[in-house]
Amino acid sequence: MKASLTMTFKDKVYKVVSLIPKGKVATYGQVARLAGNAKAARAVGLLMKINPNAPIVPCHRVVAADGKLTGYSGVGGVEGKRKMLLKEGVTFRGDKVDLTVSRM
Repeated sequence: MKASLTMTFKDKVYKVVSLIPKGKVATYGQVARLAGNAKAARAVGLLMKINPNAPIVPCHRVVAADGKLTGYSGVGGVEGKRKMLLKEGVTFRGDKVDLTVSRM
């Protein structure tokens, strides 16, 4: 039996997120669009929650459309996510990522 050459939406999401460089973020909607389904931002959020491949798939680099840090199931929760992003050089404006500077 030959392996399928088509990637599932899940596979595409994890591939897109794995390409987000340090110091940059992508929004859930941006990841959904790049993975082929612009209306699946919530599905991207669910996939980030169950991400079995962190840190290879850096789910902490995915943020809300307005730059807000939403749920993070990793160590430290949302505050842990913020600390990791700051350490990587992501720019914040208040409690939100400055998407004009840090968006992929």
